[in-house]
Amino acid sequence: METPKEIINELLVEVFNHILSIEAEALRKRGVKLSMNEMHVLEAIEKTEEPTMSNIARRLRVTVGTLTTAINRLVEKGYTTRYRQPEDKRKVLIALTAKADKALRIHDEFHEEMIEATIKDMKLDEDEILLQSLYNIKEYFKQKY
Repeated sequence: METPKEIINELLVEVFNHILSIEAEALRKRGVKLSMNEMHVLEAIEKTEEPTMSNIARRLRVTVGTLTTAINRLVEKGYTTRYRQPEDKRKVLIALTAKADKALRIHDEFHEEMIEATIKDMKLDEDEILLQSLYNIKEYFKQKY
């Protein structure tokens, strides 16, 4: 018989893997030809106030060298561009293109559909324990990694 820890571990790993797999397939079916890593780089660019390579790499918790490889691919595919700030020519920023904006909208729609399907039969406003547990899991990963 599995212990509660083993069950939670199995559930977290399976859910994570299923989400990535389903998400990648859903995006492909909707015409987005990007890896999940590339999609997450676009998200990080979108959410970074000053999208320099250092700031984006820090948000993604990767090295600038690793990010450079991803950005080069995204530039080649037409999802991002590089530009210099007029007031400080040394600083290179990354911008999203219209193609990236479209991919991010499709990605957001997938997440919205996934959450709606997941919670449609739940009464989340009544389930404080589940919400607190999910919040605790999120906080653990945020603090740990």
